Amino acid sequence: MTVIPDSRRNRWVAMLSAGVVVAMVGLSYASVPLYRLFCRATGFAGTTQRAEQAPTRTSDRAIAVRFDANISSSLPWSFTPLQLEQTVKLGEQAMAYYRVTNTSDRETSGTAVFNVTPPQVGAYFDKIQCFCFTRQTLKPHETAELPVVYFVDPALADNAEVKQITSITLSYTFYPADPPENVSSASQSPAQVN
Repeated sequence: MTVIPDSRRNRWVAMLSAGVVVAMVGLSYASVPLYRLFCRATGFAGTTQRAEQAPTRTSDRAIAVRFDANISSSLPWSFTPLQLEQTVKLGEQAMAYYRVTNTSDRETSGTAVFNVTPPQVGAYFDKIQCFCFTRQTLKPHETAELPVVYFVDPALADNAEVKQITSITLSYTFYPADPPENVSSASQSPAQVN
């Protein structure tokens, strides 16, 4: 049996440990894009699909699409869907609008994220045009109407696990696009703190 000198063994363990650390750091940076790619490909966790256009075939089966709007408490906006529900045929292209208003006296920016419930229908909900993941900047008290163009894939009717679903909820949540201002509370008098 060959005995490896301690200094060589220590160098080998140090190099192996450094390699593991580098690999872990690389995986941590790659995990978010890989997770997004996985969710887009599979519809996991209610992630919707992207499409260039609606399919050429539609189904006689209709489904109710409900719309939900939420806002982070740190973003001074109001956000509402202009319609609460639409009934669409599977494969039919539809358009819905959301209204967003900056209620503050300063320009602010936000970014919306979305999900679909029930989660298992995410693979069948396709968006052609969407305001999600796009920075929206609003001047003080400015209002904007944001469209989403979508369709529900007719293949939903062919999947035994989801074909009994009669309604889908598309939910958006706006978060601040800019980090909050870092103001030390010690530098403000009590009258200045909101």
